[in-house]
Amino acid sequence: MATAPETAKDSLKDAAKTASQVKAGAEQFAAQGAQAFKDGVEKSIAGLSEVTAQSKQTLDALVASATATAKGAETLSAQAVTYGKTALEKHVEAAKALSAARSVQEVIELQTAYAKSSVETYMAEVNRASETFSTLMKNAFRPLNERATAAVETLQAAR
Repeated sequence: MATAPETAKDSLKDAAKTASQVKAGAEQFAAQGAQAFKDGVEKSIAGLSEVTAQSKQTLDALVASATATAKGAETLSAQAVTYGKTALEKHVEAAKALSAARSVQEVIELQTAYAKSSVETYMAEVNRASETFSTLMKNAFRPLNERATAAVETLQAAR
């Protein structure tokens, strides 16, 4: 049978061993927690960098879209001014020709020719404006469509 001092000595050794194990477990837990925190912060920073890059690209797309829209509107405006000026010049020419007409028959012929020419010119201008507007819309929405596609691809890749 063990004596009291030996039992006390063994109990102290067991307590020291347990304390050492608890200390080692606590240190391991603290190290794992610190590593997990570090990993979380790094992932957050990487995610923030990605969001910032995506935001910049989206802003660039909006600027490109606005620029394309402004250029298209400028082109449409220039076309409208040119058409208006040309139409006014033709109207003045037709008025001069009508005022110089010598008979009612000549007035009818001149007016008919002017009306036919005006309608044809107008229809050609409408088609031209439609084509310009269609190009404007394609150019304005292209950067936005590209950003939307990139966003969808990013979301699909994240799954």
